[in-house]
Amino acid sequence: MNSLELLAPARNKDIGIAAIDCGADAVYMAGPKFGARASAGNSMEDLAILCSHAHRFGSRIFVTLNTILYEEELDEAASAMMQVQEAGVDAIIVQDLAILRLAQKMGKDFRLPLHASTQCAIRTPEQAAWLESLGFSRLILERELSLEQIRVIRKATSCELEFFVHGALCVCYSGQCYLSEMIAGRSANRGACIQACRSKYDLVDRDGKTIVRDKALLSLKDYRLKDRMAELAEAGISSFKIEGRLKNESYVRNTVLDYSAQLDRIIESVPGKWERASFGRTSGGFIPDLSKTFNRGFTELFIDSRRGKWASMDAAKSMGEEIGTVSGISKDRTLIQIAPLSPDLKLSNGDGFSFVARDGNVVGFRGDVCNGFKIRSKAIDGLFIGARIFRNLDSAFEKEIQRSAIKREVGVKVDISVSCDDKGMYRLTASAISEDGRRAEITSEAGNTMADNQQRIRSLLLTQFEKSAQHYRFHLGAIAGDVPLPLVSAACLNEIRRSLADALNTRTCIAKPLLNREIPEAGLAFPSGRTSYKQNISNSLSEEIYSQYGAGMTGKAYELEPIADAELMRTKYCIRYELGLCPKYHPQAAGKIAGKELFLHNNGRYLALGFDCARCEMTVKATAQGPQK
Repeated sequence: MNSLELLAPARNKDIGIAAIDCGADAVYMAGPKFGARASAGNSMEDLAILCSHAHRFGSRIFVTLNTILYEEELDEAASAMMQVQEAGVDAIIVQDLAILRLAQKMGKDFRLPLHASTQCAIRTPEQAAWLESLGFSRLILERELSLEQIRVIRKATSCELEFFVHGALCVCYSGQCYLSEMIAGRSANRGACIQACRSKYDLVDRDGKTIVRDKALLSLKDYRLKDRMAELAEAGISSFKIEGRLKNESYVRNTVLDYSAQLDRIIESVPGKWERASFGRTSGGFIPDLSKTFNRGFTELFIDSRRGKWASMDAAKSMGEEIGTVSGISKDRTLIQIAPLSPDLKLSNGDGFSFVARDGNVVGFRGDVCNGFKIRSKAIDGLFIGARIFRNLDSAFEKEIQRSAIKREVGVKVDISVSCDDKGMYRLTASAISEDGRRAEITSEAGNTMADNQQRIRSLLLTQFEKSAQHYRFHLGAIAGDVPLPLVSAACLNEIRRSLADALNTRTCIAKPLLNREIPEAGLAFPSGRTSYKQNISNSLSEEIYSQYGAGMTGKAYELEPIADAELMRTKYCIRYELGLCPKYHPQAAGKIAGKELFLHNNGRYLALGFDCARCEMTVKATAQGPQK
């Protein structure tokens, strides 16, 4: 059967442990450096602790080493590769091709699979096949792809394919956004993005006319493909990735628990076709609800090969779940009445709320006292009758997440056999096999007294071997033997169960195989012919690889050699489409801006928009010449 993996984010080891306990088959997180999130580094000691916990269930830990590397950082990166291997990490996620060359130089000393990051901008079968030929064991595909494009890439490759299914979306094709670097000297490819796509802009034309004012025109909604995972699996995706390495623990627990249950339902719907990539199932906890944790609204983006409304331009931050409208406001603006969308709505003291004021700004406030559909808080400026109210913090739900005891346990079947020697002494042998294939056997003396009530002893065995011990969940299999069952105490059976757990713990969980390709001496020719700044070549080793595979060298990383008129973004998202002004989809409305150059304006800086209608893509460039006023 094909293994399906739920891959969860973690900012630190505690969140990683929570993700594993909630059902993640794998967790990805940063080591101390080079992890594409400058504020989310982790020590080798913490990585080792998380690996130890994950490996109890055959779950895996992937380390993100997916920034571009400068020449002076190569030795440190090589050292980090060996250190994470020693910590027990299962694979490394890579953007810079220099990592391939470093791994080659280490030879057999380095044994970890390399996964090509989504930062490698993998969106064509040619790019995918080339990266596979270099030795990558897994490709993390671009998020803007459709199911049909994924199928084409699947046919062109044989390695594992990973795809994002939930979380925040970059507006630009991954790994090729240079807006943050241009504006602030903070490189997205170095983990220091300022998220300029979440900023507010005016949309103006060449004549200086403002078409849209003060909107987050580059901000996308969040991804949610929970209901499309079966189709993705059919298309060839084996790893389903949740975004959120900067999110808090409640977000990760809520999201992982929800997606894990969905993945179980998919597998159960077609018996024998798929299986989970790790072992153990969760129990206890809370009922997950994706609407109650951070989101900007949800989209399925281009998965069906068609456009939809992808923008979150009215609110680049989390608005939360819509709960109703304002029906009354006290004179001092500290008490508001809500007309709820549902009569079942329950508000709690400490809930967080938000609304869009008439000036377009998102205003948030805390409900100090919530009584029915009345909310008392500090005075709220900008609130008006009829405003749509959202709850972006459900304090009761957060408390439920925090206090919920979630257990993950590996299933263990126990067969019991009974024997009696010629002196009338009984022996009870318990043979256990875990769901991953580990075996243990315990034999215990059981005295010389036959149980008068055989059914009662059988019931006692069933009761005691349907319990948990450590992180195992036992269940009773066969009871064998040609002799009656002895009189045995619950304490004796409890000790047998604990001893079986101890014995199983001495053996490493037999994890399902993870693809690990050797790095070949030669691969396919570089499909694009010549490189540009978009290949993000920032060191001699990556340059060496591109040269080896026939690439003409015409540019280094933008961070090293900025280009004045560089394309800072290329995106499937289109502002004209979102505003109903696309000449293809909205020909009548498009006449309003036909032939006009469009710019984004923020704080005195202009960005020129381009529209590649043949590819149905939008571009963003820096420009020294704004509108003619």
